[in-house]
Amino acid sequence: MSWNPKNTMSLRLELVTLAKTGGIPFNALCERFGVSPKTGYKWLRRHEAGGDDALRDLPRRPKRSPERTPEAVEEAVAAARRQRPAWGPRKLAHLLKAGGVEPPAFSTIAAIIVRQGLAATSGVVGAGPFTRFEKEEPNELWQMDFKGHIAMGASRLHPLTLIDDHSRYLVGLYACERETTVTVQRHLTHAFRRYGLPWRILCDHGSPWSHPPEGDTVLSVWLTKLGVRITHGRVRHPQTQGKCERFHRTLKSELLQRTDWKTLGESATRFEDYRTDYNHRRPHEALGYSAPATRYRVSPRAFPEKLPEPEYLDGDDLFRVKGKGEIMVRGRHWYLGESFAGETVALRPQGDGLYAVYFAHRRLGYIDERIRDDLPRHHYRQLLKPDENDLE
Repeated sequence: MSWNPKNTMSLRLELVTLAKTGGIPFNALCERFGVSPKTGYKWLRRHEAGGDDALRDLPRRPKRSPERTPEAVEEAVAAARRQRPAWGPRKLAHLLKAGGVEPPAFSTIAAIIVRQGLAATSGVVGAGPFTRFEKEEPNELWQMDFKGHIAMGASRLHPLTLIDDHSRYLVGLYACERETTVTVQRHLTHAFRRYGLPWRILCDHGSPWSHPPEGDTVLSVWLTKLGVRITHGRVRHPQTQGKCERFHRTLKSELLQRTDWKTLGESATRFEDYRTDYNHRRPHEALGYSAPATRYRVSPRAFPEKLPEPEYLDGDDLFRVKGKGEIMVRGRHWYLGESFAGETVALRPQGDGLYAVYFAHRRLGYIDERIRDDLPRHHYRQLLKPDENDLE
C-alpha cells in the first residue's frame, strides 16, 4: 500500500507517535501503515533528531548539477513568458532564438514556466484531433467572421477578422461598433485596396453576409460584382471556418481577455499593433514556426474604384430585377431576392425548356418551364436552386 502524497506528513507523524506510545510491536505497526520496518525506523531516527519538520522529504537536487539550466537562460525564459503569457514552450523557444538566446528543450521551458509561477490558470480546452487543409496559393480563399462581441465601456466591441487561408496572414482585424453591411463593406474596401481582391471569401450563414432563406444580401451582391465568390460553411458546423475559429481562440487568450477595452479608437490602435505582431513576429506552428508574412503576397487583382457591371454571353436573355426582387418571364414572376433589385440577370438556355439564371459569374438557379403549377400568374415562384458547389 502506498501513501497518498497529500497525507504523507500526517501519516509519518502518526506512525512515529504511535511507535513511541507502544501497544503493538513496531514491525506490526509498520505493516499497518504499509511501510517496511526499515523505512519506519528511518522516520523514527529523523524525528528524534529533528522533530516534526524532519519528516518532510529532503530535496532530491544533487549538490552539484552540471546539467542544470543556467540562471541567465531561466531568466530569459521567464521574461519571454511574461512578455507572451499565452505562448507555449515551442513558440517561446523560437522567440528566444530570435533574440540570440539558445533555448533549452521544450520540456525544460515548460518546467521553468511552472517553477516561476507563470503557468496559465485557465485556458481553452483542445478540440481534439482534426485534419488541416489549406489553399495552395495566397488569396485563393479568405476566411471572414466576427468574433462575437465584448464589453467596451458602455457599449460593445465587435472584432471583424479576415484571414488568408494559405498563409494564415491576418489581412484585417477591425474594431467595429456594429455588425452591419455598411461596416463590413467599408473594412473590406480598405483590405481590397491594400491587398487586392481574393478569389473567394468563406463565411458563415449569419448577417450581414447571408440572409436565410434568401441567402443573398447587399454585401454578397457587391462581392459578386467585384468578381469575388462568396461561399458559406455548413450550418452549425464552425469547423468549416477552422482557421477563423482557431485564430479567435488565440486572439482571446493573447489579447481580448488581457485588455480593458474603453473606446473604439483605442481598440483599433491595439488591434493594428497586434495584427502587425501576429503577421510578422509571432511563429505559427502550422507554418513550421515561421511568421505568416513569410508566406503571404498581395493579390494581383486590383480593386476597381468604379464597380463594374456584370458581363454576359452572346445569346443570353437579359432581365432587370424589379424592386421586390423578381423578374417576369413569359407571364410568370420568379423571385430572386430583394438584394438583386435594380440589377441585370441573364437567362441562359439549357435546352428543353430549362434555363439557368446567372448574376455575373454566379449561377443563382434554374427556371424550368416544363413544370406547371396552379399558382395565379401574379404569384412569385422560386428558382430551382443549384447544388452547393454548382458554380462556373
